[in-house]
Amino acid sequence: MNVLLTGGTGYIGSHTAVVLSQLGHEVVLYDNLSNSSDAVLEKIAQIVGQDFPFVRGDVRDTELLRNTLASHSMDAVIHFAGLKAVGESVAKPVDYYANNVQGTISLLQAMQAQQVKSLVFSSSATVYGQPQYLPLDENHPTSATNPYGRSKLYIEEMLKDVASSDHGWRIACLRYFNPVGAHQSGLIGENPNGLPNNLMPYIAQVAAGQRSELGVFGDDYPTNDGTGVRDYIHVMDLAEGHAAALDFLTKTTGWHAINLGTGKGYSVLEMVGAFERASSRKVPYRMTSRRAGDVAECYANPKRAGELFKWTARRSLDDMCASTWRFQQSVELGGS
Repeated sequence: MNVLLTGGTGYIGSHTAVVLSQLGHEVVLYDNLSNSSDAVLEKIAQIVGQDFPFVRGDVRDTELLRNTLASHSMDAVIHFAGLKAVGESVAKPVDYYANNVQGTISLLQAMQAQQVKSLVFSSSATVYGQPQYLPLDENHPTSATNPYGRSKLYIEEMLKDVASSDHGWRIACLRYFNPVGAHQSGLIGENPNGLPNNLMPYIAQVAAGQRSELGVFGDDYPTNDGTGVRDYIHVMDLAEGHAAALDFLTKTTGWHAINLGTGKGYSVLEMVGAFERASSRKVPYRMTSRRAGDVAECYANPKRAGELFKWTARRSLDDMCASTWRFQQSVELGGS
């Protein structure tokens, strides 16, 4: 299958490119490099033994997207491109709606023009808003506590309308929990431009001595140690989930919402402890006030993914931390 990955040089996109290529798919990467680097192209080529076609562009460039879909005879799209930091979305909501919602509309227009109607969308567990019960299953009511989550929710609703309007569409909205970890080679991983917005790369940079300490947002949540609890999933499990979803869509039409998580939550301090064990380094931290838009606990019921496309997360918290540390050491040596 010929598959276009928007945001393809990003953290999740690059790992998914590796998995898809190793399964025999032809992959084209599309990215504006706003939070990634084209250096990742060499790394993923090194892992799989071949180069990937790459188009530098923004998803709001509908004509470039249409030309890319046409020139590479694309069969399906996996849509990763978008802004993704909760705190930043509260400060810059217009940017989030422009990039995420407007960008998806542009992609859909290009896909419609080329009659490409198979789409895997990178959604988020933030569409559940404040959890009313745990673990979160796909029947949980949707809402949003921040503009990032609201942008994902708007896109999901829009995609549901698209699928209802034309029964030829095949759409899977994959609701991620918290991706962490890196490829076992240590060649690719999460290496954001500037200050990390996610916990694991920040912990890794503190362990490596690049940052003095970790700021923990809130120690007064109703959890075991007062810090926020999240469902952390290894990025390679997540990438394999995309491949499974793509295969599922070859046999199924319509719109589908599916959780990709482990079903188990870990607190921030538990993550710090696990990383200290994996790296044999101390991770100094200090408690700060809660971050706007955050919830106390969020973890998945991943049963539907197993039922629909025989996927389950296989890698452990130790795997997540060890692979992250391997990647961080590679970065320190100039490997990325």
